[in-house]
Amino acid sequence: MATITKRDLVIKISNETGLTQQEVFNVIQSFIGEVTSSLSSNDDVVLRNFGAFQVTKTKPKIGRNPNKPDAAVPIPARAIVKFKPGKELKERVSKVLPELEALES
Repeated sequence: MATITKRDLVIKISNETGLTQQEVFNVIQSFIGEVTSSLSSNDDVVLRNFGAFQVTKTKPKIGRNPNKPDAAVPIPARAIVKFKPGKELKERVSKVLPELEALES
């Protein structure tokens, strides 16, 4: 299983589209900036067939310090980003498991 970085995406998209790497990088940076800005404004970002990014709140809770298990540590409520995959993404990813099992055998 490989890790794809932003740089890898820039190179791949540049090769596929004929755009320069700087142009592709600028588009990706703009995309990330717009998604970040929208989420920080508590707006959902929905990309059809890919998925949706949503801001949700966690409840405050009491945690434990593993080094001092008898001491309770209050964890405040906070906002987090959740990703819900779209139908097409779910279908394509669901086909990965049989391939992984074949590689492990």
